[in-house]
Amino acid sequence: MDGALIVISGASGAGKTSVAYRLLEDPRFARAVTATTRAARAGEQDGVDYHFLAEPEFRGRWAKEGFLAPAEVYGDLYGTPRENVERIRTSGRHCLLVIDVQGVEDLKARGLEALYVFVDAPSFEELERRLRSRGKDAAQSIEARLAAARAELEKKDLFERVLVNDDVDRAAGELAGWIGVDDLQSKGSA
Repeated sequence: MDGALIVISGASGAGKTSVAYRLLEDPRFARAVTATTRAARAGEQDGVDYHFLAEPEFRGRWAKEGFLAPAEVYGDLYGTPRENVERIRTSGRHCLLVIDVQGVEDLKARGLEALYVFVDAPSFEELERRLRSRGKDAAQSIEARLAAARAELEKKDLFERVLVNDDVDRAAGELAGWIGVDDLQSKGSA
């Protein structure tokens, strides 16, 4: 039986990646690695964190509809290779896509069936605190992300479920329960 496709989105700082990483500790979940044209950051590995592609290669694959939800975000191109998603799902594992709200709009417009989950912080103040405290963005970038977050929060009605990330383990367990995984495993417990 094919695994579920779970599309996770939310504003920068809401903790969507943290929730996804918690789910990925369970071997029944896998993440479809996204492709991007941006340069790798320190410590990132090609094929693990992202597939780092040159812009001409990315655009060529985009033209052949080789990506789910290709988009330009903050000046770089992003998209999830279709073959990665299908390989995970046909293996019986649940496939996680962690994408921006713009990507969700594209997937829904194309009729892609999935569980669409919006991860939200407990409050806008908490979202801002998280963005400022992680210390990896310049002040101008944080302000841009906060402005984008306000717009993204207005689009929560695009999603089947809204998940408040006040505690990563609790939030991940709740999301897993929505697809019938009631005994979320962690490393070493499988």
